[in-house]
Amino acid sequence: MANERLRAALIERGLTVEEAAERLGVAPKTVERWITPGRKPYRRFQHALASLVRYEVSYLWPDERTASEVVATGSAELVKLYPHRNVVPNDLWPALYSKASQHFDVLVYSGFWLTEDPAFLRIVKEKASAGVPIRFMLGDPDSPAVAVRGDDEGIGPAMAAKIRNALSNYGRAGIFGLPKVEFRLHDTTLYNSLYRADNDLLVNGHVYGVGAYLAPVLHLQRVPGGELVDTYTESIERVWQSARPISAPTDCAGINA
Repeated sequence: MANERLRAALIERGLTVEEAAERLGVAPKTVERWITPGRKPYRRFQHALASLVRYEVSYLWPDERTASEVVATGSAELVKLYPHRNVVPNDLWPALYSKASQHFDVLVYSGFWLTEDPAFLRIVKEKASAGVPIRFMLGDPDSPAVAVRGDDEGIGPAMAAKIRNALSNYGRAGIFGLPKVEFRLHDTTLYNSLYRADNDLLVNGHVYGVGAYLAPVLHLQRVPGGELVDTYTESIERVWQSARPISAPTDCAGINA
């Protein structure tokens, strides 16, 4: 059902779909979907839209859930909390990715430890052969963000070296050039390493002064009405869109340094 209240509110404020989209930082087609067929935006966009048109969220979306309901569905998305990545079962990553049929994403700075896991590399090849789109997003070793993270972890330039070594490992394993496998380098500040396998997500926090292997890991799984997984997956998409494609390990400057 179309959201006629939202349509009328935009008209009342003299805003076109394109203007509203520009103010919110989304595509015009996204705003159109919020109006017809009335798809509900993520919660933060609901509040941004309400502020833009100067109406209450509850007026624009009368069936909006209460805060307690949002908390309840968010809690339902949490499968398990691991206090440190090094206590997560080693076979969890291959097990989750082996079920992927639509989304297989790895967003990290280096994720070096995965490149030394034969089970994970085997799953990558199997899924590529099955036509599953696989996206690797590693940090640009020459970017300021990587240098800062290296300092934060107390390893300095070794962070950039780990990324180069990870790319080299993927090259030696024959991952580059596989059908449906894409690599990109990003220069964003990561607050979490994210591992997405369809509706499952592993979130490895980044903590100042602590290596990622000692930081907590959340195992999340999307549930109807939940927003937690969507918050992280939207972040993955933003990084992917801004990252630089590479087709071989040597596309990274100084890869053999």
